[in-house]
Amino acid sequence: MTDEPVIRSIHPDDAGEVLTIQRAAFASEALIYGDPDMPPLTQTLEELAAELVENLGCVAVSGTRIVGAVRARRDGDLLLIGRLAIAPDQQGEGLGTLLLAAVEERGREAGATEAELFTGGLSEANQRLYEREGYHRSETTADGEIFYRKRLDA
Repeated sequence: MTDEPVIRSIHPDDAGEVLTIQRAAFASEALIYGDPDMPPLTQTLEELAAELVENLGCVAVSGTRIVGAVRARRDGDLLLIGRLAIAPDQQGEGLGTLLLAAVEERGREAGATEAELFTGGLSEANQRLYEREGYHRSETTADGEIFYRKRLDA
């Protein structure tokens, strides 16, 4: 990346751009899994906007364009991180790492002591990112979803 993107809090007004990035980013996941109806692809704009009303997530902005997003909410001591999505033309540039660090910090500030996220068993790039960022596998479900956890208070 030539210019470092700005990371800021996610807002309901971001829903349209975030949904566009989410659909573009998860299209490749749908191909891997052969599932065009996965939730990130079928979520409506209204559902997403409602989800962003009270959210600890962040977006990465390059110029005037949102190029990445992650959502999170606190559940007790746990920060639940979801839907990390990077615009396809920006993938591999470190935005996932920047967004994870930013959302973890927001979680710490909100009182969370541990973060949790998940990905599919075939999503090898996601697994590498999470493990590189200090997440450890905490559970693998019968349908192949891998849950990861990371201490935030260490």
